[in-house]
Amino acid sequence: MRIRRVVTTREGGVSKPPYDSFNLGDHVGDDPAAVAANRERLAEGIGLSPDRLVWMEQVHGRTVAVVDGPTTEPLEATDAVVTARERLALVVLTADCVPVLLGDPEAGVIGAVHAGRVGARVGVVPATLDRMVELGARKDRIEVLLGPAVCGQCYEVPAAMRDDVEKHLPGSATKTRSGKPALDLRAGIWQQLADAGVTKVGLDPRCTAEERTLFSHRRDPGTGRLAGVVWMEP
Repeated sequence: MRIRRVVTTREGGVSKPPYDSFNLGDHVGDDPAAVAANRERLAEGIGLSPDRLVWMEQVHGRTVAVVDGPTTEPLEATDAVVTARERLALVVLTADCVPVLLGDPEAGVIGAVHAGRVGARVGVVPATLDRMVELGARKDRIEVLLGPAVCGQCYEVPAAMRDDVEKHLPGSATKTRSGKPALDLRAGIWQQLADAGVTKVGLDPRCTAEERTLFSHRRDPGTGRLAGVVWMEP
């Protein structure tokens, strides 16, 4: 199988400010018609029909769903989804959290994860790896992309929160440019993947808070959402 991954930007859609313009989140207050049009553009752009895109109702948890065909509604209270079906696109929405796009091309198994501070802390990524293994994947074959997210130098948090997350997600504790306590979730997830035996990890280094072509809730509260998408082609 050939595994494809795409991460969108703010550009190329029809949404009006503050969602301008390619907002794909239907839960942020944007015009539903604009969101629907943007989602159709996304499907067309990756060569699939809109019904082949699988969406999640993300709640910052560790629930992992397994799908074997199109879904008519977003997966309820779900932050990760895996499948072994080709030409079924798994979508994760983010605006600072880490989109984690996984795939084992030999087994033909893919996964998409919404890994924010809470979800990463409680282990949504290892839970997703386990479900992929149940479908025939092997951790040493899984290839991962960690998409754009708020970087450690921009993600200031209280010291107690940083220490608590570091306890559960080693490698995530860091400091801002001014020396304040902060979190680098991608660094922590990278370490978590390595500890699980996943070594093929790519990183999109863009920081959502710094890169104006990306949505960032931390920079612009009430803004839109990017999409990280993974699917398989024969």
